[in-house]
Amino acid sequence: MDRAYMDIQPPGATAFQLASMLPGANVATSDPFGISPQTNLSVRGLNGDALGYVLEGMPLNDVAYYGGYPSQFADTENYSEVGLQQGSADLNSPVLNAAGGLMSLHFLDPSFKPGGMASFSYGSYNMRRGFLRLETGEIGHTGVRAFASYSNSHTDNWRGAGHDDRQHVDFKFLKEWGQGNRVSLLGSWNRAITSYYPHATLDQWHSSGIHINQAKRYDPNNAAQGTDYWKLWRDPEETFYIGAPMHFRLSHHFSFDLTPYAQSAYGNFPSGSTLGTTGNYLGTQPVNETLNLPGTQNGTAPIRWDSNQRSYRSGFNAALHARYGWNDIVLGYWYDYTDDNEQQPFTTVQSNGYSGNIWADKSRDRVLLQDGQRLLAGSFHTMSQVNALFLGDHISLFKDRLTFDIGFKEVMLSRWGTNALPGPQHNVTSNSAEPLPRFGMRWSITPRDQLFLNATTNFRAPAVTAYYDTFALTSPDRAGVGTSSLKNEYSISEEIGYRRTGEWITGSVTFFNYNFTNRQVTTQNSTGTMSYSVNAGGQTSRGVDAEIGTRPWHHISPYVSFEYLHATIDNNLPSNGDVLPTKGKTAVRSPHVQAAMGLRYDDGRLFGMITAHYTGKQYATFMNDERMPSYTTADLSMGYRFSNVSILNKPTMRLNFLNITNQHYLSGVSSTQFNAHTTRGIHGSSIAGTSPSYYIGGGFAVLFTASTGF
Repeated sequence: MDRAYMDIQPPGATAFQLASMLPGANVATSDPFGISPQTNLSVRGLNGDALGYVLEGMPLNDVAYYGGYPSQFADTENYSEVGLQQGSADLNSPVLNAAGGLMSLHFLDPSFKPGGMASFSYGSYNMRRGFLRLETGEIGHTGVRAFASYSNSHTDNWRGAGHDDRQHVDFKFLKEWGQGNRVSLLGSWNRAITSYYPHATLDQWHSSGIHINQAKRYDPNNAAQGTDYWKLWRDPEETFYIGAPMHFRLSHHFSFDLTPYAQSAYGNFPSGSTLGTTGNYLGTQPVNETLNLPGTQNGTAPIRWDSNQRSYRSGFNAALHARYGWNDIVLGYWYDYTDDNEQQPFTTVQSNGYSGNIWADKSRDRVLLQDGQRLLAGSFHTMSQVNALFLGDHISLFKDRLTFDIGFKEVMLSRWGTNALPGPQHNVTSNSAEPLPRFGMRWSITPRDQLFLNATTNFRAPAVTAYYDTFALTSPDRAGVGTSSLKNEYSISEEIGYRRTGEWITGSVTFFNYNFTNRQVTTQNSTGTMSYSVNAGGQTSRGVDAEIGTRPWHHISPYVSFEYLHATIDNNLPSNGDVLPTKGKTAVRSPHVQAAMGLRYDDGRLFGMITAHYTGKQYATFMNDERMPSYTTADLSMGYRFSNVSILNKPTMRLNFLNITNQHYLSGVSSTQFNAHTTRGIHGSSIAGTSPSYYIGGGFAVLFTASTGF
């Protein structure tokens, strides 16, 4: 997606929303404007944690669960390009989970002249957003130029009680010299407090539709004992990313790329719950005391169950390029170190519903034992280290008409951690090394027509929660058994296709095939606040992607994309001591058909675009006994650019109409399950079902924006 396309979209649209028109991009959202972190992107049936997210050479994936949270990445106004590469990541990309592909983000380069940009938006649900970017131009005669931006967003929940607030800062410093040398320093800071949108089971959706909401007022006497009060579910997050991409042209034959980076992230993902005053356990250790909790009724009290995560990450990615004749050889090394600390404490709830510090990063208001120790439902600390070596050669023959890409990457992943809860497990260690060869070929039949072939391999380790024992608060027994003997997901993918970049028509057709072993499927708990992995065994995914668009004709440009996907589970899955007959079933989150179309008009002054997206039915269970309905949504944008006025450069006004038909729909699968209904296993036992849950898509919304450069 280029800058011209993004300038028509709603301000604040996330990278997921910007990529939603591309073939196979299945975007699940919970609100119209993209502020809520309850969002997901799957590509070719592969979940968002199977994608890599990279900002100018710096990885952005969650360090423990691989997911991406696009509202944290950057402000839309600062992107120069948002790309979604289906299939796999580039050889030198600093990611190790990208079987589904790579989302690559690039900032605008700072302007050579001082100035900037400002915009203000107002719309439905009291949505207010201000954005300001300042450009330094060249600073003195140093050759250094920079920009810094700040945005502030607020919106009320489109359904139910609550509101979202977001503050964001982006910056970039850049110096260029000689023939292609450049060094930059860039970063993003994000602080958001968002309200939880309850997910729905299919039965709840059929009975209540969009009216599945949190309570506006605290009522300890209602059926939920007050735990549905919206303020108990507020999600605070703060992240900071910084990186320094560098490119040096050492000689005519050699160049060197280096990107050091560092990140920090903290978030609390709370939920309203209840806690008994007696009969509790800390791991396997009984709590031999009666808790003094406000609001206790019949031995239980409402509390806020906090799930906080504090992560630090640093590393660098280096690559040396050597160009001789028809060879462009790259030799590189990626090092990454992460520190991830996750805890589940509890916070008391006062008679008015007040529940202390929502960040849950201080001891006050915590549920404490008599000896001052915190009562915890979980506490584990994980360190991870990645060492990856890669070697590749780009071979160009017949004046670039025929090219080959041959590469090999060896990824070594080490994890070690501790489980702080009393019990049989304390230390956890895991070491793995995976060889990842790849091959690619491009044949330019004509200067505008190309055939291509790719064969790549990928792997992914399970989410960190799979390593640790989990406990029930009311029993010394383990609710789940962690293990260090975990099998990594491994995949082999092939693509073959045709691409045209003509004077009037551009497009491509890609046939793809994936084969997985130990397929890792990420799901969530019933509240949507914690993620964990399920080993779904083998999987085969086959299909075709297609897209076609035209250059402007009388200022009109159409675009159409399409995907057909056939993804099947290759084996039966063990469940509750028996085996479910899942072999041959359709894989979860894998709609057979997706299609999108857009029609754009832009004469330089007046502009507009209408888009529509269709997503077919998709299963939420491995047994295929429950699926999400298909849906179609459409958006409309229109606006006008004025002539320059004094120092104002092209003042612009635009309207964005989101979900113009006000569809009430489920936008994606939040939590997958083995089976939704009671099923008889292969060995004859009855296996109880569990209902999956789903994201509810955002309703109709309108947003007005006035913006200008200066």
